[in-house]
Amino acid sequence: MSSWFKRKEKGIQTATEEKKDTPKGLWYKSPTGKIVESEDLAKNFYVSPEDDYHVRIGSKEYFEILFDDNKFRELDEKLSSKDPLKFVDTKKYSERLKAAQQKTGLKDAIRTAVGKSMGKEIVIACMDFSFIGGSMGSVVGEKIARAIDVAKKKKVPFLMISKSGGARMMEAALSLMQLAKTSAKLAQLAEAKVPYISLCTDPTTGGTTASYAMLGDINISEPGALIGFAGPRVVKDTTGKDLPDGFQTAEFLKENGFLDFISHRKDLKQKVNLYLDLIQNQPVRV
Repeated sequence: MSSWFKRKEKGIQTATEEKKDTPKGLWYKSPTGKIVESEDLAKNFYVSPEDDYHVRIGSKEYFEILFDDNKFRELDEKLSSKDPLKFVDTKKYSERLKAAQQKTGLKDAIRTAVGKSMGKEIVIACMDFSFIGGSMGSVVGEKIARAIDVAKKKKVPFLMISKSGGARMMEAALSLMQLAKTSAKLAQLAEAKVPYISLCTDPTTGGTTASYAMLGDINISEPGALIGFAGPRVVKDTTGKDLPDGFQTAEFLKENGFLDFISHRKDLKQKVNLYLDLIQNQPVRV
């Protein structure tokens, strides 16, 4: 055996700080077991090419998809939650907020922005599930309300992208007040005859569904999204009945009249703008 093939020293000699980490997230495995490269996933609008599974994404990715050249002006970006109730469960709410902000790089569970989509201005509010399960607290409600005000003032359409586990329990009644607040703001938007599109993504549940997510002039969704109020177990226990197959999926809701259409993510920008052109009686953009 030639000498270069023999190990001269036993054990691995590389110092820990010199070791190279394997880059995280090079591969993505969809729930159906299909494996896809992260780069290919991003190019395909974060949809697994083999099984069409729509991977959960956040405001960063939705803004990339919907705004022209990913150019937008973020609204109220520094708004962050306080802890008025001094809430404590297994740890303090104030600590949870700090940890979520550090982990995600977000201030709260929603980002709002104004920019151009297919050449025309639109206001988009998009929830981030990575921030405390996309839970709806005072900041989420306030940012939606302020984004609606901008849309009303500028007379430009408003798109709400919901992705949430429901109300934020650490803010108790203050969180529940956001249902009424956002609904009242949407009524003002309707009065001003400004279009509102609600996009329900996986998952849209709890108080979010019970307020702004179902109040769109048109309610749309992505394939396979979970949309509902209470979880299947609670519904089954309450009604005492077995639930139909696919209960609470976007497809089931569309079939039963809760959704107007389901759009594949790659068609989302075009479909949203087509609808806006049609209802505003404007030339259809291609």
